[in-house]
Amino acid sequence: MTPKAGNDSRNPLIAIIGAGPAGLMAAEVLAGAGCEVTLYDRMPSPARKFLIAGRGGLNLTHSEPRAPFLARYGTAADWLAPILDAFPPARLRDWAEGLGEPIFVGSSGRVFPRSFKASPLLRAWLARLDGLGVVLKSRHRWLGWNREGALRLAGPEGEMEVAAGAVLLALGGASWPRLGSDGSWADLLWEQGVEIAPLRPANSGVRIDWSAPFRARFAGAPLKRIALSLGATRVRGEAMIDGAGLEGGAVYALSAVLREAIAREGAATLLVDLRPDVAADALAVRLAASRKGESMSNRLRKAAGLSPAAAGLLREAGPLPADHAALAARIKALPLAATGMAGLERAISTAGGVTRAMMDDQLMLKARPGVFVAGEMLNWEAPTGGYLLQASFATGHSAACGMLARLGLGQPAPWRGRWEAGAAAVAEEWSRDDG
Repeated sequence: MTPKAGNDSRNPLIAIIGAGPAGLMAAEVLAGAGCEVTLYDRMPSPARKFLIAGRGGLNLTHSEPRAPFLARYGTAADWLAPILDAFPPARLRDWAEGLGEPIFVGSSGRVFPRSFKASPLLRAWLARLDGLGVVLKSRHRWLGWNREGALRLAGPEGEMEVAAGAVLLALGGASWPRLGSDGSWADLLWEQGVEIAPLRPANSGVRIDWSAPFRARFAGAPLKRIALSLGATRVRGEAMIDGAGLEGGAVYALSAVLREAIAREGAATLLVDLRPDVAADALAVRLAASRKGESMSNRLRKAAGLSPAAAGLLREAGPLPADHAALAARIKALPLAATGMAGLERAISTAGGVTRAMMDDQLMLKARPGVFVAGEMLNWEAPTGGYLLQASFATGHSAACGMLARLGLGQPAPWRGRWEAGAAAVAEEWSRDDG
């Protein structure tokens, strides 16, 4: 999508602040309905966080059924449900394939483009938006509103003001601020009377005070096929030891529970099951069958099946029990003292944001009629696995539909009729397999 100057004959003018997935999806819906759309983004190029997220394989969404899918959004599930029903995972998959990116469902149920990359999909998407006449203005930072209600922006040529028929704010959360989403919008909205739930790290690592020898030897080492527990919540997966604690998928899936427990108590005891596939009594039998005189390191490696990093973690928690049953119990429930969460600069996503009570059902701010909000600015969180992108796309789509309704332009043509088909059509779209 190339930057352009001037306006064409289409009306009304739409301003979108933020060129991430939510903003780009909204731009596509609005431009497809005949609106003149200008995208403003403070970075030199669009969708930087989207591109970084796709470096390890772009996880667009997930294939699980509707009920467990919605449950991933916790307390926000109720108000997100109609938004996700209007743009469910099957619709997102169809959209990506329409851009020439074939989709596949992995063994975990996660959904990826076959290229396994974000860049080909983004290039095709930007080309489509360019064809629809969407204007991109990079290096433009949003500064708020002037007294007459026009947008204030600072760009390469200085400060400017823009009067638009409708505005979408899609500035992201506050995680990975070097990629453009720094959360500075929160103060601007707070001044307008918009309640903002505190921005906190989500899908983030946990802080653990390692000993210097353990940190020096094992920082960067993986912990595979483990389970993490806090209270009644248990997650299986993988993690990685880093210099400040633990990172990785299993930690991220537990991070919301960890964050709240640490905020409440000042610390939390995280239990690590280093062999979740083996029962404690069976593990004790294996340990007891070790050869006489065998070193503890060999027993842990051969009988317990622990990697050097897992064995090191076991020792880090204190002296090892001599009793086989007690040692097996330690392997199955290794306590680690979690003292904090990794900061927003290292978190994958953000919890907190504009609260639901501040918006109407079409994601328009009650305090600023004509101004809509979408994406990670909203007060919701979800684990990794495709849920973050799905909700970002869906809220961008929903806000765009709300803008069209406010402007008297009806529903966008590509989705007209889908909403009117009722619950059966929604259920079919959620349950449709990959063929």
